[in-house]
Amino acid sequence: MIKVMTWFKRKPGMELDDFRRYWREEHPKAVLQLPGLRKYVQNHVADSHYRGDTEPMADGVAETWWDSSDVFKTHNGSEALANLMIDEDQFLDPANRDQLVAQEVVINPLGIPVGGLKQIIFIKRRPDLSLDQALAHWRDVHGPLAIAAPGLGRYVQSHGQAYRYREGKPEPTFDGATSVWFADADAAKTAGNSQEMAKVVEDQAEFMDGSPVIMLNVNEHHII
Repeated sequence: MIKVMTWFKRKPGMELDDFRRYWREEHPKAVLQLPGLRKYVQNHVADSHYRGDTEPMADGVAETWWDSSDVFKTHNGSEALANLMIDEDQFLDPANRDQLVAQEVVINPLGIPVGGLKQIIFIKRRPDLSLDQALAHWRDVHGPLAIAAPGLGRYVQSHGQAYRYREGKPEPTFDGATSVWFADADAAKTAGNSQEMAKVVEDQAEFMDGSPVIMLNVNEHHII
């Protein structure tokens, strides 16, 4: 099974509350028409990212699950996908929309806490590492370091798929994304201030590039 993560900004001039309402109440009507969709989760970026004139990288991250990349690609040219794209024009900025096709790797298989805090962290590898080298370190070294942090709950890595890196094609913006859950904001603070998390941050230089870490606090809505 693969997961497709799509992140985007709202349509220019659209109020944030209107964007959230349309995405949650209206847009699923189009998404659910796509054959083969197994799971659909919306992640609405938390209010804490909107302070003053500050805007986050994305207003939302959609996650959809499919049996395979072939199933996902069968929608190309379909009426259902055409209708979906028409509906996206009602609330999304097409110039600020990007995507990651990934395989999930569950590092810490705890349940999702009710009313908990979810963070999504986007990963880009060091330019001197191959995709396989970076993903292996992230999974086998970085993951175990992270789950040692007190207060950290469920932890899932989404690894970018190799077929998206074919010669002659532009590389995806990110090579993967971490999804991590905490029971609440206090648990996240405990993890962030721990010695164990300090080791996690130090280890980032072993496989991630030197750009600032992009982390979004999100409110998760399970559609199906």
